[in-house]
Formats: sequence, structure tokens, C-alpha cells
Amino acid sequence: MWLGLPGLADPLDVEGELAWQVDALCAQTDPEAFFPEKGGSTRDAKKVCASCTVRSECLEYALGNDERFGIWGGLSERERRRLRKRSV
Repeated sequence: MWLGLPGLADPLDVEGELAWQVDALCAQTDPEAFFPEKGGSTRDAKKVCASCTVRSECLEYALGNDERFGIWGGLSERERRRLRKRSV
């Protein structure tokens, strides 16, 4: 069963909505960096996101699917929440 986590593209959906995940830099790094424990550092994950070519697609996916955990598109849960509030 595939959970839709960053860096773990479903090989059967490489041409669909999640095709961007194939090019995600997080697929080549430690997934734990993108899901730090509460109070843990997000610096390493955000550094990877900063140079990722599919950062905007990742963020769009997270916002559209109400992802509440982890670093998506270079933003933490709190940062995505603030972004949602500003856009309402």
C-alpha cells in the first residue's frame, strides 16, 4: 500500500497526478528528515527542497490534500497552515 509520502512515487502512477514525485529530490534522501519529531530541526529537509525542481508541485499537492505532517514543498505544517489562512 502506497502512502503518498514525499520521495515515494507509486511506480504505477508515474504519468498521473503524482508523476512529479519521480523527480523529487527527497526520493534520494533520508525520509525521516522530512518528518522530524515535534521540535526537531527542519533545516536539512528545507535545504533539499530549496534546490528541488518539483517543489511547487509538492507544495500544491500538500495544500490540496491537507497534508498535516512533514515538510512538503519546503514548508512545515505550521507554515502551510499560515499560508492557507492568508489565502482564505
